[in-house]
Amino acid sequence: MVIQWYPGHMAKAKREVSEQLKKVDVVFELVDARIPYSSRNPMIDEVVQHKPRVVILNKKDMANLNELDKWQDHFKAQGYYPVAVDAKHGRSLKKVEQAATEATKEKFEREKEKGLKPRAIRAMIVGIPNVGKSTLINKLAKKSIAKTGNTPGVTKQQQWIKVGKALQLLDTPGILWPKFEDETVGKKLSITGAIKDSIVHLDEVAIFGLNFLIDHDYEGLCNHYNVEVDPDAELLEWFDAIGRRRGLLQKGNEVDYEAVIELIINDVRNAKIGTYTFDIVKEIEGHDE
Repeated sequence: MVIQWYPGHMAKAKREVSEQLKKVDVVFELVDARIPYSSRNPMIDEVVQHKPRVVILNKKDMANLNELDKWQDHFKAQGYYPVAVDAKHGRSLKKVEQAATEATKEKFEREKEKGLKPRAIRAMIVGIPNVGKSTLINKLAKKSIAKTGNTPGVTKQQQWIKVGKALQLLDTPGILWPKFEDETVGKKLSITGAIKDSIVHLDEVAIFGLNFLIDHDYEGLCNHYNVEVDPDAELLEWFDAIGRRRGLLQKGNEVDYEAVIELIINDVRNAKIGTYTFDIVKEIEGHDE
């Protein structure tokens, strides 16, 4: 699964982010708490450079909290200011402003020493499509300002948004990389809904999700679908068992595999089976070394 997907508005967005960087005090990098590594843009370090950064791990309600704690420690060790939030339900959002204050403390102390008047922190918010940027902005601003949607690529232009008196946000269009060749990253992005279903092979994504659940939550998988399948069984046995239990059959009493694939992806994507973090810190750190 080699995916090349780089619409013109994303190329433009990267250029605009670079141009606007000098206007902000801090960068908010928004990632999906279920895939804190895979949902990061590989170009972001190059674009943001040495600007203080708050890494916001959104959708924490859908993630494995133990693994999420490890990811926050991982980002702290890199010099970032990580916070985990649930933007959809408005949880832990005060931590965002607190982290921004901490990240810009030295800069504002220098401005105070120069006799400059106190002002709002100016932050740029960046992230790949469909990680919840617009939802987060609307919750922070406590009104509907940024457009939201369930499909990637809703935000198409930049806009400044006031968040109380202490914070101003510069929203940017979602930026996705021009190409990635790691098939596992592609599957993680797909199973969390970060990339469009039309550009991936959904059977591979369902197989990835099924394998992950067998390895990490076998009991939860069996309970959710009310099936009993040996963990070492062929995946086809899982598809057959789930399809028959849910009545996903075609003429001739044959299992409708496309319907089973869609069911598994939707159930994992929407945390109907359980809450998972697909990026494991230990595996990623070992891979990066």
